[in-house]
Amino acid sequence: LILYVTKKEVTEAAAMEKKNGSKMNIAIIHPDLGIVELASHGHNVHIFTSHHDKNRCFEETLAGSFAVTVYGSFLPRHIFYRFHAVCAYIRCIFVALCVLFKWPSFDVVLADQVSVVIPILKLKKSSKVVFYCHFPDLLLAKHTTLARKIYRAPINYLEQLTTGMADLILVNSKFTASTFAATFKRLDSRGIKPAVLYPAVNVDQFTQPNGYKLNFLSINRFEKKKNIDLAISAFAMLGSPERLRENVDYLEQLKVLAEIKGVSKQVKFITSCPTAERNALLSECLCVIYTPKDEHFGIVPLEAMAAHKPVIACNSGGPVESVKDGETGFLCDPSPQSFSLAMAKFLNDPSLAEKMGSKARAHVATSFSTKTFGNKLNEYIMDVVEPHKRSKSD
Repeated sequence: LILYVTKKEVTEAAAMEKKNGSKMNIAIIHPDLGIVELASHGHNVHIFTSHHDKNRCFEETLAGSFAVTVYGSFLPRHIFYRFHAVCAYIRCIFVALCVLFKWPSFDVVLADQVSVVIPILKLKKSSKVVFYCHFPDLLLAKHTTLARKIYRAPINYLEQLTTGMADLILVNSKFTASTFAATFKRLDSRGIKPAVLYPAVNVDQFTQPNGYKLNFLSINRFEKKKNIDLAISAFAMLGSPERLRENVDYLEQLKVLAEIKGVSKQVKFITSCPTAERNALLSECLCVIYTPKDEHFGIVPLEAMAAHKPVIACNSGGPVESVKDGETGFLCDPSPQSFSLAMAKFLNDPSLAEKMGSKARAHVATSFSTKTFGNKLNEYIMDVVEPHKRSKSD
């Protein structure tokens, strides 16, 4: 969604291996992270997944620096467009069983999203299991009808039970950590506290911007929870003249809203945006508008700041931890008035966007780069294998 306003790794790996004293064999189940950085630390990394589309996957998985093995690609992702959660569980369980019976023990097994695989992976006593909980799945699922509640009840129970079996639990933000404690109360009462490992962005893919056009850019899926109508309503206040049916309907509602607000000629909706086009749009815009409220983290603000662009985001959830208010962007109340005032600051002084953008790039490069992520993840993994070395600060 674009709002137009008219007017050397090998050396590092060897050094890291020498520092740690040894390298480990690490299995990764269903990757959805920048975990490929582990390979640069000298570890033997092997990824296991039920689906690996070479046309739509992490580019690093095609480089050949680690193995990728697919099990269960024949298993369905849904049954007549229903039972997505059950099918996801079945696929992940199948992958975990294949790893259990077909491969020797790994020092560490890193899993994410689906916790039901944890007890299977722990059957090999010599392996430590690290689970990355992006966000409690039971909070993302719908419980709107009695049938859905009955369907989700055993899944929700299993999620809490199996999550607690991991040797180490990681979450993507302090906000998610607090949500984890409030959601999995039995785990919290047992003293099971997740550690925070912020997601990362490859800063090297973003070069110096091509300028700062008077455009506002919003990058999101067209889902209601992304609150994109906030961006349109805020923009209108400045004074400027099928994959999922629900998403398609929301897109149509957004187009109608732009018509009602009188800004339809200045709002462009892009439904399929390749990486190269996204980076080009980031390079040219004035700033990025990030509208989701209570987002558990949000990778878009990181991508924006890595591209030298400030961010206007809701003052809640993950952006509170990633965006420095008044330095790398503005954190606002989720209202058109608040967002509009922040947008006006950049319109009145475009040089402010450049100044904040420079600070934003430095901030992301220091705190949220894939290298930073890899270093921190490596620390956690080394600590879980040798717990007596865990720093008290963690």
